[in-house]
Amino acid sequence: MPDSRTGTRRPRPEVATKLPRGTTARVVLASTRNAWADLTATFTITSWTLGWLGRIIAQVVFYALIGSLLGSPDRIRYLFIGSAVLATAMEALLVVSTTTRERYSGTLPLLVAAPTRLWPVLLGRSVQWLPSGVATATVALFVVGHAFGVSFTLGDGFAAFGVLLLVAVTTYGYGLALAAVVLRFMRLRNWATNLSYTVMMLVCGVMVPLTFWPPWVQWFAQIFPLTHDLQVIRLLESGTYTAREVLLHLGLSVLVALGWYTIGALLLERLVTTGRRDGTIEFAEA
Repeated sequence: MPDSRTGTRRPRPEVATKLPRGTTARVVLASTRNAWADLTATFTITSWTLGWLGRIIAQVVFYALIGSLLGSPDRIRYLFIGSAVLATAMEALLVVSTTTRERYSGTLPLLVAAPTRLWPVLLGRSVQWLPSGVATATVALFVVGHAFGVSFTLGDGFAAFGVLLLVAVTTYGYGLALAAVVLRFMRLRNWATNLSYTVMMLVCGVMVPLTFWPPWVQWFAQIFPLTHDLQVIRLLESGTYTAREVLLHLGLSVLVALGWYTIGALLLERLVTTGRRDGTIEFAEA
């Protein structure tokens, strides 16, 4: 409607303003806008396609070619699927880098001082990596994968795409909890991310089956959502599965992810509480 003072039409309210002020949903939505702005500032369509996507595809193909050295088509498919799905998890772990950047840039104290909890802000802050990771693995699995003997039926392909979405969302929860820890120990940022990525690659069934490892390692692998999601995608690609198997693994993935999201939220709130008490939330840390 026109503004009575200027005679001009007022801008239409944005989606976020339709939500009650101070609600968690509104905070998360507002934070995601920063995430999308970061994505467009980081990549253009050309740079993402020729740069980032090309790099990840080359990495996936590299691991698959190791299987060719072993002279086993099954090993080629195994390595290709594992490394392609791992790419989604790897991008979801970039939440650690994006979250800790808030402390390096000096905006963390401002977020702590804002009239809302910290965890909804950081929950939405890094979601730009989720569609990027899913898109990367989608191209690898369903386009490049044909050259390495990886194929899905139409129905299983749609289901596998849905599981890729789940890989992104569930691993993001683990990454958020890891970011909450790293915010206290900033010098561990790159170390923690790279170590997590390497451990997931080794024990989650990416490069070798879980049965390759001793029982205690197999149990340890269950704390990563990727372990369960990857198993579902392998079952869908093989075409030999039951609905009970798929639902069991998906249920375990969701339960583990909810645990990580809860841990991440609690750690972030603990960071705020102790930081306000002892004054350790500084504007920057070297």
